[in-house]
Amino acid sequence: MLITLKKFFIRHLTPQRIFVLSFLAIIIIGTFLLWLPFSSSRKPLTFIDALFTSTSAVCVTGLTVIDIGLDLSYFGQIVTLILFQIGGIGIITFSVFFFHLMGISVSFKEREIIQSSLTPSPRHDFQVILKYVLLSTFIIEFFGCLVLSLRFLKDFSIGKAVYYGIYHAVSAFNNCGYALFSNSLMDYRDDMVINIAVMTLIILGGIGFFVHFDMLSYLTSRKKKKRLTLHTKIVLITTIILIFSGALFFYLFERHYNIKDLTLTSQLLVSFFQSVTARTAGFNTIEIGKLTNDTILLLMMLMFIGASPGSTGGGVKTTSLALLVVMIWNRLKGGDEVNVMNRTVPKELISKTVSIIFASAISIVIITSLVLFTCTKSAHFFNRSLFIEYLFDTISAFGTVGLSMGITPQLNSIQKFIISIMMFAGRVGPLTLAFSLTVKTKKVLIKYAEEDIMVG
Repeated sequence: MLITLKKFFIRHLTPQRIFVLSFLAIIIIGTFLLWLPFSSSRKPLTFIDALFTSTSAVCVTGLTVIDIGLDLSYFGQIVTLILFQIGGIGIITFSVFFFHLMGISVSFKEREIIQSSLTPSPRHDFQVILKYVLLSTFIIEFFGCLVLSLRFLKDFSIGKAVYYGIYHAVSAFNNCGYALFSNSLMDYRDDMVINIAVMTLIILGGIGFFVHFDMLSYLTSRKKKKRLTLHTKIVLITTIILIFSGALFFYLFERHYNIKDLTLTSQLLVSFFQSVTARTAGFNTIEIGKLTNDTILLLMMLMFIGASPGSTGGGVKTTSLALLVVMIWNRLKGGDEVNVMNRTVPKELISKTVSIIFASAISIVIITSLVLFTCTKSAHFFNRSLFIEYLFDTISAFGTVGLSMGITPQLNSIQKFIISIMMFAGRVGPLTLAFSLTVKTKKVLIKYAEEDIMVG
């Protein structure tokens, strides 16, 4: 019986299913921990609020239906910190590392999951990458905690300053966006240290661990011919373009409105901060609900793009955007291949990129529709602004961002559950989730006669 059961699990637990189930398991554990009475500082959380908060933390989204700093006790806050730390790096990564320390062998499937989620190629040394991920996380978060704690000493006692520094540094690096302040970081809108420290942590967490590793190898290598990989080049170029273009357009759209009374330095800080945080982090230094329609559209575009592969963030990823642009450019020039930086991108990868973007867009449409259809108050159907607010929250959930126009706490139980599904799908990826749910079928090696179809 046990042997049969073991064979069943070995046969059906594909890497995609293991990856999805690991996140699901942590979400369930986190839900029950947050549901406990002593996790709350006021009245105990309802089960759906505990589920929403746990999902948001594990999926490093940052959307919240409660006030983390006021509604949760210290125990509840520490639970969320552990959840978004595990969720940012991945439970499989932690498990494999501890198995390695204890001398327990790691299965091929677990190796495959980590390599596919952290590196663009299986050729790289598995153990070296794994150790680097955990070591770099510790080092970056340590310095982030140090800087933020020293700054918070001006406002709080030593114990509270250190606690706030740790919580917000880990939240920023893992691109979660949970803050212990009721208005996120709006009180520190003009603070240069807080802004630069948080933005740096968000960017480092969002470009991906392999990019860190590749850049460090490039800078420390003694080989003259050592080059950055194509993946790293595309991630860095795309990230820089998105940050500066996002900040520029934010400034242009808001300079006569929400930031008009600020100094030029503060205007630039707000513009750059929202450009950085909009792509997966979720912190905000200005009230999102009061932004202009132009800026809301800009933020939705940035949230949809998201961070880079192998990072703590979500979205369709910067490399998907870059490859789509390069593909279109090559097609306009009449080329059949997708060439970039003296390299040809495999057609399978281009097909996967298009599939990811298409699946993501369809997911957002479906979830937004469900949130609209499950609206309990009939008067809401005549409130056109609700459509934008629901769409904004859905894209925020998909991109694991956490920004909201203020509608999230007003969602009913069904809507909270639907948005939780979107956060989960956004973290594990729509295609990964779909593959984990499909039944493995035999590959059909039949090819029929070709026939053209009109497109475009």
